[in-house]
Amino acid sequence: MNTRFKKKRQIFDIAVTAMSAMVSVGVMLYGVAHFGLRESWPDLVLNIFYIACLVMMWMYFFNRLCTQRFNYWCSLCVGVSVLLRDILFPPPLAYYPIHLATLTLSVMLTLMLTFFYARKQWKTYSRFNLWLIFIADMVIALLYNIDIYLESSNQYTDYMLTEIWIRPAITYGLVACFVTETDNSSTPENAEFH
Repeated sequence: MNTRFKKKRQIFDIAVTAMSAMVSVGVMLYGVAHFGLRESWPDLVLNIFYIACLVMMWMYFFNRLCTQRFNYWCSLCVGVSVLLRDILFPPPLAYYPIHLATLTLSVMLTLMLTFFYARKQWKTYSRFNLWLIFIADMVIALLYNIDIYLESSNQYTDYMLTEIWIRPAITYGLVACFVTETDNSSTPENAEFH
């Protein structure tokens, strides 16, 4: 089967992202089954967006999805997951400065994603701008991680530690795909939004 990426580094990036995200999503689904739908239904909603990103990533990898659609819909799915989990329904954090920092970074990340997928000439987005999306998501997850370790552990601790790293794994893969496209010359499929 013909794949979009030929370099080993690019294939490695996508494969690692997909495998780590699939394992994490599997753990989340197990958590939903273990703790019950009443307690963990928000995670099930987030899983829908994460699974959609993974499916689109594989479709893009195997040339079943054009670049513009991939960029638009994946950016939208990640943006909605940021809006739901970190802005509208943030998890309760014990330390207010960490909560304020995660909220600020989440708003910044949402604005970066909105600016990115709203641009018609998305290839003008620099590599630094693209990696900034991943870095912001990584710092958000790190802050959540710190807060979890500072609080006393309970039955949800391991589950939460897995859940907070799913989105950074997905954004890493998305940014890796976006960066490869900025390196390539424009093609007819990318010339206009489909």
